[in-house]
Amino acid sequence: MKMLFYAIAAAMIAVALAALLLPLVRQGRRSGRSRGVFVLTLAIALVLPLATGWLYLKIGTPVAINGVAPQAGMPLTMQQAVAQLRAHLVEKPDDLQAWTLLAQTSAMLHNTADARDAYDHILKLDPNNADAMVGWAEADAMLQGDHVIGDRAVALLKHAVQLQPDSQRGLWLLGTSEFQQGNYAGAAATWRLLAPQLEPGSEVAKAVAEQISQADARAGGAPAEAASGAVAATATEAALQVQVSLASDLKAKLAPGDTLFIYARPVSGPPMPLAVARLQASQLPAEVTLTDAMAMTPTRTLSSVAQVFVGARISHSGQPIAQPGDLEGNAGIVDVTRKTPVEILIDKVH
Repeated sequence: MKMLFYAIAAAMIAVALAALLLPLVRQGRRSGRSRGVFVLTLAIALVLPLATGWLYLKIGTPVAINGVAPQAGMPLTMQQAVAQLRAHLVEKPDDLQAWTLLAQTSAMLHNTADARDAYDHILKLDPNNADAMVGWAEADAMLQGDHVIGDRAVALLKHAVQLQPDSQRGLWLLGTSEFQQGNYAGAAATWRLLAPQLEPGSEVAKAVAEQISQADARAGGAPAEAASGAVAATATEAALQVQVSLASDLKAKLAPGDTLFIYARPVSGPPMPLAVARLQASQLPAEVTLTDAMAMTPTRTLSSVAQVFVGARISHSGQPIAQPGDLEGNAGIVDVTRKTPVEILIDKVH
């Protein structure tokens, strides 16, 4: 393929190697090893992939990858490079490496549906690919209306962490799914498997420790505000009390088995909810407290923003993604520091 395609691949490899080596560099510096060794290590991590790509372009046969002769002209855009990759996959649909690159690139470009589709192809070719399982689950959750982790995603995550027990994303998402389902003890246990893999004292490690504390508190049955102990006492910990009721003229539309989703999402930027709660619609009127522990990633929490959009939806299908006939309501934009309850009246039909 063209130069841009190789630049994308080389850059992604460089970032991955740097992410792998930086913790080792920090550990080595604490051990008193020479600074020059670390500079050389990082240089190799960044330069080697780029040099490899350059050499392959000079003496290799990149045309063999896509079967298209190189043409002179303007450099390809990212979209054109992805289009060529797709064209290659039409001719060679069993190219696992190409599907992997397409999945990672689509995720990087926030083309989440394309990323999920690519991960699905990877799993058909390699059913025990743990990274693809986690990638599919993450992409699928991002595509859902309230970003709740669904049944197939949960099954894939469980299988992934069995195959790859040190999968940090897998453990985080699996614990998040357990928390969303109200299995707080299970969420805490899963996140405790994740905690030792994180750099001590890092922001991510602190965030995961806070989520474990929240899950432990809820597993004990105490109110979230009081039971969270030192976590709730910190100024950075956000918690929104949300009260949801159903308009009287819509009560006839409520059916047995309906699911209630209550969520807070960013006002701008990526639409992934910062907190989601899932209940039975029969529990209405309902009250929940949305907290950082309900986040899908430990760094994208209620505490990471100043304001959120708070909404609620009754799903007849039980699926997070909105369907015609679902019942909805919202409280609009609220401050995450709000201390009074947020009231939502579900009064609309999707």
